[in-house]
Amino acid sequence: MICWAVLGGFVLDAIFGDPAWLPHPVVLMGKAITALEKRLRAQFPQTPQGELCGGAVLAAILPVGTFLITALVCRLAAALHPLAGLAVQMFWCAQALAAKGLAQESRNVYKELQKQDLPAARKAVARIVGRDTQNLTAEGVTKAAVETVAENASDGVIAPLLYMLLGGAPLALTYKAINTMDSMLGYKNQKYLYFGRAAARLDDVANYLPSRLAGLLWVAAAALTGSSARGAWKIWRRDRRNHASPNSAQTESACAGALGVQLAGPAYYFGEYYDKPTIGDALRPVEPKDILRADRMMYAESLLALVLGIALRLLVLAM
Repeated sequence: MICWAVLGGFVLDAIFGDPAWLPHPVVLMGKAITALEKRLRAQFPQTPQGELCGGAVLAAILPVGTFLITALVCRLAAALHPLAGLAVQMFWCAQALAAKGLAQESRNVYKELQKQDLPAARKAVARIVGRDTQNLTAEGVTKAAVETVAENASDGVIAPLLYMLLGGAPLALTYKAINTMDSMLGYKNQKYLYFGRAAARLDDVANYLPSRLAGLLWVAAAALTGSSARGAWKIWRRDRRNHASPNSAQTESACAGALGVQLAGPAYYFGEYYDKPTIGDALRPVEPKDILRADRMMYAESLLALVLGIALRLLVLAM
């Protein structure tokens, strides 16, 4: 059932993406995180130790709660009818993946850049990046879009695929809960330095293996899509640690090497300047078409991960 659910979910995401009218589990997770944060901050002392404890409680409640609830729903649906159980799993597997949405949003940025409408391009890229975008140049907008395609190929596609192949939709959505916590709480600023630390560490652990697999798959995807596999391999080996996160530069470095461009570097977040290291070599300037090239490599590595993952699962089951 899991193989069919993963395959069906992949196809559904590729066709429909995430329709705006359809309720999404991540939205519910976000609301739960906000409510739990408010409650826990009120319960624990406003000290570093108190915030660490409160954040750790939240980091335990949300993933465990997500797994228990989704596993129960899947079990109840399967008890009604095996096809009902498969449908629920397939639907949630589709919602755990973000390939189509990521490609759509990044191509919106590309379209605005092609029209040379920089304000619109800044607004479009602001939907998919966390950095401040109001002062970005056209090159900065392009780099931001390419970087987010590469980074989110790991935590938006490859990691969910890995976890759903291991444990179906419940484990994939548990991963999404961890990833959502990190995106909301994992900031090293005054508000979340302590409260968000457990969520950030848990996300680092959950993404450790998937991000490295994603980096290697990106090298293969570069070869399949006409980009430089040799460059991807070289820069991945050299620059995959050029990030505060142990995981984020894995796919970014492979992407930069495949395209022969330089990514990352200093950026502003919430008005604060961060002197981040660069990734890759500037063999040529970044151009808008690099967004489309990154999208193609993202899809290629997604298909590779799907085929290899299902084949490996079937092989293990057959042993």
